[in-house]
Amino acid sequence: MTPSERSQPPVTRVYLEVGKKWTFAVALEWPGWTRRAKGEEAAIEELLGYAARYRAVAGFGFKPGPVEVVGQVAGTMTTDFGAPDAMGPWDAETLDEVELERFITILDATWQYFDETVRRAPATLAKGPRGGGRDRDQIADHVREAERHLSSKIGRRIVPRTPWPEQREAIVETLRSKAPTGTWPARYAIRRAAYHVMDHAWEIEDKGA
Repeated sequence: MTPSERSQPPVTRVYLEVGKKWTFAVALEWPGWTRRAKGEEAAIEELLGYAARYRAVAGFGFKPGPVEVVGQVAGTMTTDFGAPDAMGPWDAETLDEVELERFITILDATWQYFDETVRRAPATLAKGPRGGGRDRDQIADHVREAERHLSSKIGRRIVPRTPWPEQREAIVETLRSKAPTGTWPARYAIRRAAYHVMDHAWEIEDKGA
């Protein structure tokens, strides 16, 4: 069963993270489906514009319902740097066992998609107009290290140079154990982790084409 063949939300609950420079539209029930633009309507349009690409992760049963904006949160410096950061009251909503497993399944699907994207991509990626930007292996290293730092937010310390598969297993194990020392709610942690993985997978795709 693919992630999207589990319980399908009747609407697509979205919140907006509004910064001075960027606004993020974030789908609450679909970890990794998050996009940014300049302005609220533009952010929602950008999110919907990525539905087909996200379906490659969530499965062909992924059929987003009408968008329902549940609220807004003020962005931070990280928001304007280009990454979602703020938490909202919906992040305190408890994930029951079924929904937790659904979120973990989607997170795992993003990891698999990222790994396959890296495998197919050329080592050297297109650079920006001023020659900036990372190549494939630099992005992969960045994603792996970001995931290791994430682990401390959910209540698990993973030592440097832990093999990547073992690191991911430890993250999933910690999410399932609901470690009391975690400072990020599982809902937020999974959504943020999946966003980071997918954002860089799409970056590699676009720059490697």
